Amino acid sequence: MEEEKRTQRTETPTLELGKLWLAMKKYKKLYYTVLPLTFVVVWLLTLCYPDYYKCKVTLVPESSSGSNGMGSLLSLASSFGVNVGNAGGKDADAITPDLYPDLMKSTDFVTSLFDIKVQRDDDRQPMTYFEYLRDCERRPLWEEAQQGFFGLFSSDDDKKKKEKLDLFRLTSQQRSIMGKIVSNVVCLVDQKTNIISIDVKDQDPVVAAIVADSVRSMLQKSLTDYRTSKARHDLAYVQNLHKEAKQSYERACDLYADYVDSNRDAVLESVRQKQSRMENEMQLRYNNYNALSAQLLAAIAKVQEKTPAFTTLERATVPPGKAGPNRKLIVIVFTFLAFVFLTGWVMYKESLFKPLLRGFN
Repeated sequence: MEEEKRTQRTETPTLELGKLWLAMKKYKKLYYTVLPLTFVVVWLLTLCYPDYYKCKVTLVPESSSGSNGMGSLLSLASSFGVNVGNAGGKDADAITPDLYPDLMKSTDFVTSLFDIKVQRDDDRQPMTYFEYLRDCERRPLWEEAQQGFFGLFSSDDDKKKKEKLDLFRLTSQQRSIMGKIVSNVVCLVDQKTNIISIDVKDQDPVVAAIVADSVRSMLQKSLTDYRTSKARHDLAYVQNLHKEAKQSYERACDLYADYVDSNRDAVLESVRQKQSRMENEMQLRYNNYNALSAQLLAAIAKVQEKTPAFTTLERATVPPGKAGPNRKLIVIVFTFLAFVFLTGWVMYKESLFKPLLRGFN
């Protein structure tokens, strides 16, 4: 007896398929009603979502060391006795490829995409990306109804009015457009190869390709401006000093030449001493000008060294076909889920869960 009880306790709880089939036949009218209704409703809902296209651009950053153009500038600077350091060394960079996706989600970068010029095949003139998302993008039916309801309380001039961009105080409309751009433009970075992938989703294939190419260009420009910001600042500072040194040297040359011409026949010792002092002053200013010329070449070489290079592995092209939504898959999945939930409800009504629960007790 004890062994029989133990075997009963260790038996795995099973579901009798025959009873389940009879229960499903009992509620077959419910199945015939719910499943087709779910199919039709989900299909109609998927029709409310507009089609969209995807464009993908991939690029990889290259090392800026070993550039032939920079090598010639470094050799020229070295001839003046200026050491610009190791050109092949890798400096620490605060923005690594891992942070590129966060950079593209920043307010400064996203708002810089507002002014991208886009033009569809049937448009007569280009428009900004901000205007396209605001006026031309199709929305689901319920969003159109909601916008139409709230649009009754605002005039057409308010809808079309171009609000001034203030990064410190963004308007609700600008924040809404920013959210759309963040969801449409996605940046991914391969941790192993550092390959940057830019995926752009849009309802028009031409706009998707234009935005993808523009984002690639603006990302390269942003990274170039960041990495060369200090070098360009130093270059501007050296250029200013070089310009002032050149003007000072030229003034010293003019003063020396005028003094020598006006005292050509003088034999006084005071004249010769003053001439010697002016000549020494002119030589000092020339040396300063010469040293700053070498520093200017070094600063130019430093900017070239800091400028990152990118190789585009896959360019932006107009996608040949739509990427979604996959309406057939959505309808099949939701219809199957409706079947599963309906079957669970039938099992509950016919107490088919009790044997399963009893087996766990």
